[in-house]
Amino acid sequence: MTNEEIWQSVLSQIQLNISPANFATWFANTRISSIENNEVTVSVPNSFSKEWLEQKYHKDILKILKSLDDNIKEIKYIVTPVNVKMSNSQRKGVKKEEAFEQLGFSELEVSKETNLNPKYTFDNFIIGPFNEIAYAASMAVVEEPGKNYNPLFVYGDVGLGKTHLIQAIGNKIKESDANKKVKYIPAEKLISTIVNAIRNQSVEELKKNLRDIDVLIVDDIQFIAGKDKTQEEFFHTFNSLYQKNKQIILSSDRHPNNIPALTERLKSRFNGGMIADINTPDYETRMAILKQKIEEKNVNISTDVLEYIANNIQKNVRELESAINRIIIYRKTNNKTIELEDAKKLLKNIIVSPSKITNYKKIVESITEFYDIPSGNMFFSSRKKEFARPRQIAMYLLKKELKMSYSEIGRKFGGKDHTTVIHACQLIEKEYEENEKIHQEIELILQRIYSK
Repeated sequence: MTNEEIWQSVLSQIQLNISPANFATWFANTRISSIENNEVTVSVPNSFSKEWLEQKYHKDILKILKSLDDNIKEIKYIVTPVNVKMSNSQRKGVKKEEAFEQLGFSELEVSKETNLNPKYTFDNFIIGPFNEIAYAASMAVVEEPGKNYNPLFVYGDVGLGKTHLIQAIGNKIKESDANKKVKYIPAEKLISTIVNAIRNQSVEELKKNLRDIDVLIVDDIQFIAGKDKTQEEFFHTFNSLYQKNKQIILSSDRHPNNIPALTERLKSRFNGGMIADINTPDYETRMAILKQKIEEKNVNISTDVLEYIANNIQKNVRELESAINRIIIYRKTNNKTIELEDAKKLLKNIIVSPSKITNYKKIVESITEFYDIPSGNMFFSSRKKEFARPRQIAMYLLKKELKMSYSEIGRKFGGKDHTTVIHACQLIEKEYEENEKIHQEIELILQRIYSK
């Protein structure tokens, strides 16, 4: 067997035991470069992949190799970077911001044709258990736009990579077929465009332009809720594109069924395709994101600093990137090694104890905003179901996040008996563990609380 055939045999067996998303992430652009003295040398595209294969998959790879050739005793991994070709549109989009380039932070202009940012690609999108379903669905859409998962509806809270993922889809489709008309539109821009079209009596022209698109990507679609005219026009545009097998990709901070003031017919359309959620990343994925960032910027940051960041920023990828960028800039501008104590000082405004950054008012406001209910006396006293469940969640979070006593919580809610509060907390805690919908709602509420 040739080296290539041996490695293909390894990959075919590895592929059976891991998800397609993880396989694509860790084994793309890998190969056997040599087999000498009973040692196999495996080439990988970057040091991050090298570390991951050494730590996570080494035993499995070695076991498979030994089954193919019992003389093989060891594996060595070496980094052989892949030459990444930049498209003409990307090359034209690079700004010469010298100060940032010296620090390793170059900016890329948004494409005027598609509104897509070329920096959002699958190559720099980290995959983990928290987003692998959304990633796999996205790759299926790239393979056959308009046929697999139409519409694709990606939801999750702020800062988890939704915008990166949906723009990566658009960039990949455009790269594969330059003739495809791809358009990325933030929902707020869509609303203002429709309002202006109505004001300028150019609605028909707008309809024609929207319905001539092959891949329509709308970010933060929840913002059209309550905007009747926008929903009306978008409904007809959606139907027109869908009937022509044009791909529709949407993102939101919540499941379509949980978007208040969204018309039932739009909810029905959104639910008719693939709905994929992105949750909070686990520790391993957070570390992976940080390591990718320092590799991209070609800077060395100690493991204890990375672990400190990964342990203390758990629910927001954007905040992870912000923290590591702050460290990198300080490291490069001061040309000094960053110790753990330095990192703590630099990040003291980002990493703080949750008990110091929330309070009773924030929790109640976040819940009433999430469920789109008035925050007056009705919330505290009404027995209607629309108020009762949010009120129980509020009691649960006041106990969980602020460690308030049951009696104190009861007093906040119109003098309710402490047994009522205990019942509410136990009920929601049980549902949080057993009911996926409630679990997701509470996680989204917590994101709101701590992002305020």
